[in-house]
Amino acid sequence: MTLKVALKHYTAYRFDKKVTIFPHILRLRPAPHCRLHIESYALNINLKKHVLHWQQDLFSNYLASVFFPEKSHELIIDVDLIVDMTIINPFDFFLEETAETFPFNYDEVLKDGLAPYLKVTEKGALLMQLLSSVDIGKQGTINFLIALNQMVLQQVEYQIRLQPNVQSCEETLQKKSGSCRDSALLLTQLLRHLGLASRFVSGYLIQLKAEKKVRGNQDGPKEDLSSLHAWIEVYIPGAGWIGLDPTSGMLAGEGHIPLACTPDPFSAAAITGTTEPCQVEFDYANSVQRI
Repeated sequence: MTLKVALKHYTAYRFDKKVTIFPHILRLRPAPHCRLHIESYALNINLKKHVLHWQQDLFSNYLASVFFPEKSHELIIDVDLIVDMTIINPFDFFLEETAETFPFNYDEVLKDGLAPYLKVTEKGALLMQLLSSVDIGKQGTINFLIALNQMVLQQVEYQIRLQPNVQSCEETLQKKSGSCRDSALLLTQLLRHLGLASRFVSGYLIQLKAEKKVRGNQDGPKEDLSSLHAWIEVYIPGAGWIGLDPTSGMLAGEGHIPLACTPDPFSAAAITGTTEPCQVEFDYANSVQRI
């Protein structure tokens, strides 16, 4: 039986004076390749005199360009969606014969199309040291991806990090800790060094409390939770884009709702935009409720 849930995402910026709010880009609508059925979706902005245009970027993500003709003391953005939480088997795919074992090469046409997702941007000493420890001997591709995903999980202790931007791979490996977006960047760079196309994903993560207790399983959520999250997708011929979550060490499942998938984390930010100089108070909430 399909379970319906309502997700609410609230973001508020309150300024110490009326300010000019420059155009904003919002990446807060589930991506076209989201595997769950989105029954309803609403994006609400508190300022009545705003102009909003929906479009798709060059990576096919939905984004809203918003313009604000008048100054304001605050900017409040609300997202409400109802989603059918249908159970997804993350291994429900087939691989092309040439990609069943790692290492393998993309054909030239495919490689050209995947070029932005193969670009290596980091070559630090700690990253290269970690890369040298990866077993690149002939092996099943899926087993290899699972092992690499779990290696990042073991290398990086998860922490909630409120600072903006993303840590470099060197900083993450030096600290041995980072947020979900830091682990995601590390995994994309490892995959690209190994010749596999990967992209950064920002989205919602829904975690529901188990209705029945399972003996010996103490790791599940104690209550229904939702949050903004980051993970990655790797392109494997035959299967297409496969989601890997290095924060959990697992493949992406029904709890992962992608909002934006891009070659780098900076072009996948949920909200981007500026105002004239001012003091600002930031408030954020993300909740989920079973229907």
